[in-house]
Amino acid sequence: MNRTECKVCFHHCNLEEGQTGICKARKNTSGQVVSTNYGKLTSVALDPIEKKPLAFYRPGSKILSIGSFGCNLSCPFCQNYEIADAKEEEFSRLYQISPKELVEIAKRETVNGNIGVAYTYNEALVGYEYVRDCAKLLRREHMANVLVTNGCASMEVAEEVIPLMDAINIDVKGFRQENYDALGGDLESVKRFVIRAAESCHVELTTLIVPGLNDGSLDMEEEAKWIASIDKNIPLHITRYFPRYKMREPATDIETMKVLKEVADKYLTHVLLGNV
Repeated sequence: MNRTECKVCFHHCNLEEGQTGICKARKNTSGQVVSTNYGKLTSVALDPIEKKPLAFYRPGSKILSIGSFGCNLSCPFCQNYEIADAKEEEFSRLYQISPKELVEIAKRETVNGNIGVAYTYNEALVGYEYVRDCAKLLRREHMANVLVTNGCASMEVAEEVIPLMDAINIDVKGFRQENYDALGGDLESVKRFVIRAAESCHVELTTLIVPGLNDGSLDMEEEAKWIASIDKNIPLHITRYFPRYKMREPATDIETMKVLKEVADKYLTHVLLGNV
């Protein structure tokens, strides 16, 4: 049976005709791997920019935040698992919004303080074509494009999207491949994505501190050193884990969070604690 390889991320899913990839949002259709979530939104909300989180990109502003469905990781603590770990047929309702329609909505929301669009909630890059197409139109209107991503995308996808972004927040879920093995991810893909993004636009990073996964001081030291080797002024959000989805372990100890911040502070200019 003929198979087609998806080249959007490191999984390189080799899909039979009609088969959907690990991300639940890309499918082999007539020998082409296409996005099945193009323009199909599960979430639309006007959020403070700080919620992305972005602390140093146009603070105090609001941004129209959109999400679809699908993700190429399988984090057991996912905060948005209802849309990230769900198939299209599981939704009773999806908002079908074209790029042109999205730009019109974003423009109407300027009266409420909107500065542009944030591609967030699920992993936006599993449907990168929609992000790219919307971002191009928003640029023509001089509106902001913000991406929130796990960074596990191929460099081909990165080159399609990153040059169109004004700001990106990238989740760095740990600094050992073992961390990513537990989540079905790839650290080297993330590192390449961070480096490329930092060349092009405002970048902030987020690391959710999960007990037993990535809460060691040595790990944080290695991560902070590496970030500083790119640019010590890249902000790092160290965020506290709370029980969610498949994980029931108690929330991250506050003292652990403080210790990790002290470690990162030795190398980075902006280290922020979240969810504390």
